[in-house]
Amino acid sequence: MGDAMGRRTLRWAGRADHLGGIPRAVVFTAVGALAKVVTNLLNSTSVHNPDTLLRLVNYRPLGRPLITVSNHMSTLDDPLIWGFNGFPSADAKLGRWVLAAEDICFKNKFLSYIFRLGKCIPITRGGGIYQEHMNEALEVLSAGGWLHTFPEGKVSQESAPIRRLKWGTASLIVRAPVTPLVLPIIHSGFEKVMPEKSFFGRRPPLPVCNKDIQIIVGEPIEFDLQSLRHTARTVSQESSVHSYGWPSISPDGLNEAAQRWLYTTISDQIRTVMERLRNFGSTLRKT
Repeated sequence: MGDAMGRRTLRWAGRADHLGGIPRAVVFTAVGALAKVVTNLLNSTSVHNPDTLLRLVNYRPLGRPLITVSNHMSTLDDPLIWGFNGFPSADAKLGRWVLAAEDICFKNKFLSYIFRLGKCIPITRGGGIYQEHMNEALEVLSAGGWLHTFPEGKVSQESAPIRRLKWGTASLIVRAPVTPLVLPIIHSGFEKVMPEKSFFGRRPPLPVCNKDIQIIVGEPIEFDLQSLRHTARTVSQESSVHSYGWPSISPDGLNEAAQRWLYTTISDQIRTVMERLRNFGSTLRKT
């Protein structure tokens, strides 16, 4: 089954020059328009600190990669989160790359083609942080691109604290040739627009209307990886952990214990900031 799915990922369809970029532009125009209709016309959306996101998407230093991270409240979080007024959601060149679940978005060749045009990178859940497709995400970051991830790993529609983050996002931060800026985003309301079990125990066939959506954009996090790597090497010499057979990270040659400490530390810092934003959003909704 894994091999069959791998053949359906159609990486060539995700290239910017595929058929002159026309299919990608069509997909971004259509999906961007849909996102704006759902977010702004059919529902009510408020955005806190949108200028920071717009600035980093449009004007960050050349070659500096950007990773945006957000909670995961529904299957429509992306693209709806980019549909707010003033955001260039139809611009295929500026548009984010996003990690997408292979078993959902790449079920067959048609879906694979559409999601590839939408700049989605398939990720096999449970496949580990060194699975082949993570190298595609690294290529995006190596080129100074913008990547969006949902580090919680799956949809949860409960009003609850941010769950423990998976290590995939942290591993990309560490492995990228240029340390990415990390911008946390927290949202609420999409779980009401696309509730998981409201339609005979399933998702509704169309987005629900007349809901309040809130998007909270934080401030960019800059990690001092040189200092973190130094600490990781020290900690790893004093610890013994079960091995998953991970490769050493070049050029540092960090062993597995050091990597696990790094990924845990970075993930915990991101989670702390995301939880702070979630609490801030709750306060805003009460005022």
